[in-house]
Amino acid sequence: MSKPLVLYTAGTPNGHKVSILLEELKAAYGNIDYDVEKINLAANVQKEPWFIAMNPNGRIPVLVDRSHTTAAHPNGFPVFESAAILLYLVQKYDKEGKFKFESGSDEESQMLQWIFFAHGGVGPMQGQSHHFRHYAPEDVPYGKKRYGDEVVRLYGVLDIGLQGRDYLVGPGAGKLSVADVNVVPWVRLYKHAGVETLDAFPNVKAWLDRLLERETVKAGIAVP
Repeated sequence: MSKPLVLYTAGTPNGHKVSILLEELKAAYGNIDYDVEKINLAANVQKEPWFIAMNPNGRIPVLVDRSHTTAAHPNGFPVFESAAILLYLVQKYDKEGKFKFESGSDEESQMLQWIFFAHGGVGPMQGQSHHFRHYAPEDVPYGKKRYGDEVVRLYGVLDIGLQGRDYLVGPGAGKLSVADVNVVPWVRLYKHAGVETLDAFPNVKAWLDRLLERETVKAGIAVP
């Protein structure tokens, strides 16, 4: 029997953002579950017409909410862009606000600030660092240095934000929210981006270790 949600994904940081949150929601509420459809990126399945109909950008992940059908989407409402999917999930399924903050609150604004920071900074810059270090067809030292240096700078920003805190947002030491989920899959691949150690970012290191110890995070990273 089909589950209420289906995630079209692959084993990438952006895909893991969504699977981690889905695992957190499943553990927190018990009545949330999802199917997984693994997309073969090497075969360009994400560029096929049926996929483009869900996401015109031709990228994973895509979430389809089968419980929400419309005339335009009789098989379920599709959501694309990883951060937008996170926000959709907490708005619709996090009824007790375990991974978000009160609407209109300062904490909600701070959560969105960190989401936009990661979505516009960490992800794109670290993705380019990965590309020039591991996938570019020729060696481009400038590209390696340019994006490697930017990743280091962005980790420094995160380290400032985590000073004296367990999580990025929330009173006191904070609480786990989609602000953290949105960036941790990238940071866990720091060595792939050319950052040999997180010793220069002790707050980031402690935060990463804290998150990677969670069974829900381990389960999310194992998807698909």
